[in-house]
Amino acid sequence: MIPVGLKAQQLPHFTQYMFNDYVLNPAIAGTKDYYQVRAISRFQWVGIVDAPQTINLSINGPHSEKSMGFGGYLYNDVTGPTSKTGVYGSYAYNINIVNNIRLSMGLSLGILQNTIDGTKITLHDIDDPVLQDGVYSTWVPDAAIGFYFYDENWFGGFSAFQLFSNNLKVYDEKSGLNRLKQHYYLMGGYRFDISPQFSIEPSLFLKGTSHVTPQIDINARVTYQEMVWLGLSYRSQDAVSLLLGYIHNKRYYFGYAYEFGITEFRNYNSGTHEIMIGLRFNPIKK
Repeated sequence: MIPVGLKAQQLPHFTQYMFNDYVLNPAIAGTKDYYQVRAISRFQWVGIVDAPQTINLSINGPHSEKSMGFGGYLYNDVTGPTSKTGVYGSYAYNINIVNNIRLSMGLSLGILQNTIDGTKITLHDIDDPVLQDGVYSTWVPDAAIGFYFYDENWFGGFSAFQLFSNNLKVYDEKSGLNRLKQHYYLMGGYRFDISPQFSIEPSLFLKGTSHVTPQIDINARVTYQEMVWLGLSYRSQDAVSLLLGYIHNKRYYFGYAYEFGITEFRNYNSGTHEIMIGLRFNPIKK
């Protein structure tokens, strides 16, 4: 038997979340003066059969004249015979609080599909040809809200996901009920310019849901000439990660993270790999 510590987090997570933070807080849409696209692919616990694989693609940016932003994203999370796909659109409005400090408030609405592929399930001592021969799927509406404070050098935000707490009815309406739990995120960070060439940005990301011990990511990233970065990340009771990346012409983003576990489960896999690519468009804010 493989000792595995299960956590009741229903949403996928990413080590390089700081490069795609909009998908963790809809209020971030439009807080920059340009549109940007981000894509992340995560290959978790390499070496384990049917280990989780997740992809995420997002775009967000501002209105050219008004203090508002728009965005959209999709993700697909597959673990063995189960998968989850979400498609969302977002709107955010931001206001000036004092000096250069601004507050942005955002809302995401979307639809979520949960699927069980029975053809990939092998049952032992149970004869259920209906389950094994079919693919069962359910669709539910979903929503998230967020609040985000920021200025040129620091940020802090709070967001809540799966607000509707829908019941999922997959395969068997009597025994297949699964309620989507609300998830709460708290994030913050500060950028220190330690020289004309180097900056360092520590940040943290706290994730929580009901009846589960909150999980915290603590990160620090050093950037050289706003072009190359190297960072470390620690996720409580889970893993430590090395991050590195490169920005070409302040437009094209490339990032990689290698994550190795700090629990006994690390003996059964060769770690987690995560790849990020991005594109930054020209500023449109007037």
